[in-house]
Amino acid sequence: MTSDAETLPPETSPASPSPAADFADAVVRGLSQPRKVIPARYLYDRRGSELFEAITALPEYYPTRTETGLLDAHASEIGRIAGTGKVVVEFGSGSSTKTPVFVKAARAAAYVPIDISEGFLRDAATRLSRLLPGLDILPVAADFAKPIALPGAVEGRPMIGFFPGSTIGNFAHAAAVDLLRAFRATLGADPWLAIGIDLRKNPRLIEAAYDDSAGVTAAFNLNLLARINRELGGDIPLGAFEHRAVWNDDAGRIEMHLAAARDVRFHAAGGSFSLREGETIHTENSHKYTIEEARLLARAAGWRPVRWWIDARGLFSLHLWRGGADAMEP
Repeated sequence: MTSDAETLPPETSPASPSPAADFADAVVRGLSQPRKVIPARYLYDRRGSELFEAITALPEYYPTRTETGLLDAHASEIGRIAGTGKVVVEFGSGSSTKTPVFVKAARAAAYVPIDISEGFLRDAATRLSRLLPGLDILPVAADFAKPIALPGAVEGRPMIGFFPGSTIGNFAHAAAVDLLRAFRATLGADPWLAIGIDLRKNPRLIEAAYDDSAGVTAAFNLNLLARINRELGGDIPLGAFEHRAVWNDDAGRIEMHLAAARDVRFHAAGGSFSLREGETIHTENSHKYTIEEARLLARAAGWRPVRWWIDARGLFSLHLWRGGADAMEP
């Protein structure tokens, strides 16, 4: 199955009255469309965040261990190039497992983790404070795809953004440019950004990473339906859906869907919905890039590529970009 490049709505939207109202609105709008969609950010409640952390340890899921190896090898070089003593702002911090090596190499003046799951963020900040005693950690619970006000304690200080995990791949190209522009605005004058970007490769390797043999990714995807039932008064029969991961070569991305195994009707957020057997709810995209495509993305968003690194197998890339007008190409 394939779908149009703009099937999923942009991961930015006007501020909603509350996270619950925002979630309800996205579900009702998404399930009311001919091609049903729910934005990927709603996969990450506490349970979803826990399942994603389990995914990163799976043998099929190459991005985390490959990027970690790149950070181990090159974080000190990033610190030398960008300069140390900056505030590290991590967008979508999750469990912050990759953070210690980066923060140490950057000799960070403070660390601001940003994540949509408040409970998960709080737990991660507590663990990190034990690993890095003396570091000023200022967590912000927010959707990083929207405008963010950073803590006043770091306002006006030099900053470097940290955006690992190839999360940029979850955004359609136009939305990715908008997001990266927003990062520049958030990080202030003369910002730097260290970003992980997954590379195009054999589609079989990619599909295996998003449809593991243990079924953890399936549980992660299906958890979205359980969340709808729990938080929005839904009565979705979970057994009527199955996880699918499909490579869309034209769009250069892996897509995650929840496919109806039979005709199904249900209620959620005050609405009534139905899907025919085989019809899907599109839940996530993960775009893959070539190095040149990544460099073009940076320039389109007002960043200048400074340096990049690739693992020996050519699976994943780590980039350092600069937002200041005097940034130099390698």
